[in-house]
Amino acid sequence: MNEIDIGISTADRSTIAEGLKRLLADSYTLYLQTHNFHWNVTGPQFRELHLMFEEHYTELATAVDEIAERIRTLGEVAPGTYKAFAQLSSIPEVDGVPEASEMVKILKRGHEQVVKTCRKALGPAQEAGDESSAALISDRMRIHEKTAWMLRAMH
Repeated sequence: MNEIDIGISTADRSTIAEGLKRLLADSYTLYLQTHNFHWNVTGPQFRELHLMFEEHYTELATAVDEIAERIRTLGEVAPGTYKAFAQLSSIPEVDGVPEASEMVKILKRGHEQVVKTCRKALGPAQEAGDESSAALISDRMRIHEKTAWMLRAMH
């Protein structure tokens, strides 16, 4: 493979990629939960939640691709299996099908967790002068903060 010479050391690229791998795992886990809830939501808010969850999982599908491609740009292999995501993710699995109001709470917590994962990943990117990764992480943080706010407003 050709040497990567983008002004970021190999060690820094590896550290940044590790944070991005955790962000990818959390984002993919949240994507799966959101898609699951989209399929299985019931109750008086069905239409509103069904459509909102679709907006959220569609946005997350684009995000996981961008995060994985940034990991590859840094010269690392992007995780891509359920096993790898389960090991890296800090978002707990959900068993069964919760009530609609519980779905909203679970997703709110998931978005808040992704914000925390972003915060952990942002420092190393900033310290290494990796503006591309920092911008991606900051953008993801802003989107998840706003989505969590919107979900909180539903209670």
